[in-house]
Amino acid sequence: MLRRIDVVTIFPELFERFTRTSILGAALERELLAIAVHDLRAWTHDRHRTVDDEPYGGGPGMVMKPEPLVEAVEDLAGPKGPEREARVALLSPQGVPFDQRGAERLAGESHLVLVCGRYEGVDQRAIELAIDEEISIGDVVLSGGEIPAMAVVEAVSRLLPGVLGNPQSALSESFQNGLLEGPQYTRPAAFRGLEVPDVLRSGDHAKTSGWRKQRALERTRTRRPDLLSAGPDTPAGEGTGTARGDR
Repeated sequence: MLRRIDVVTIFPELFERFTRTSILGAALERELLAIAVHDLRAWTHDRHRTVDDEPYGGGPGMVMKPEPLVEAVEDLAGPKGPEREARVALLSPQGVPFDQRGAERLAGESHLVLVCGRYEGVDQRAIELAIDEEISIGDVVLSGGEIPAMAVVEAVSRLLPGVLGNPQSALSESFQNGLLEGPQYTRPAAFRGLEVPDVLRSGDHAKTSGWRKQRALERTRTRRPDLLSAGPDTPAGEGTGTARGDR
């Protein structure tokens, strides 16, 4: 079970408010999880604290240098290899798409190190020497891996025991059973001519459960048909790990 997350970035200040807010902040206060954010520049050895340089072969932009990145990962997680206990992931547009199954897998690790890429990318030698996997949270290019890293932290941490106030919450959310979550309602019962469906106010838990499952299936068919298998009523993500999350 995940107990520690280390984040390597050149903008550690971006995580200051994030790690103190809402459910995640409460989890850290209760010591259900430890998160440490590290400035990559701490592993540089020149007076300019250089973390990037021009790409070999020409081209626009800059590339993150291998030396500080490899040193940072090895200090935090140890050398790459079968004896390494931590899982090291680089947030990258070239990575494997991150989804709920991926969050569940990472939540099962004891120690996770997230490396935030920047500029035109990371020197390939750093990836080969220090990174266990590359993760993408969608087919879109951002300026860096900080926001994707926050998304991974948020998705993984809420799966840990005790983090959510109601443990059942995580079991009914989108992608958890291969479907999108259906519509939700709260008070008032009527608002601007729109009323809460009668079944939700009936007190009949069996009917309510059936209604929610049906609405979830209909919403998934309409918005994310890719989550459904060839069978019209079978969620593709149920037991297959094929549900894909959004950025």
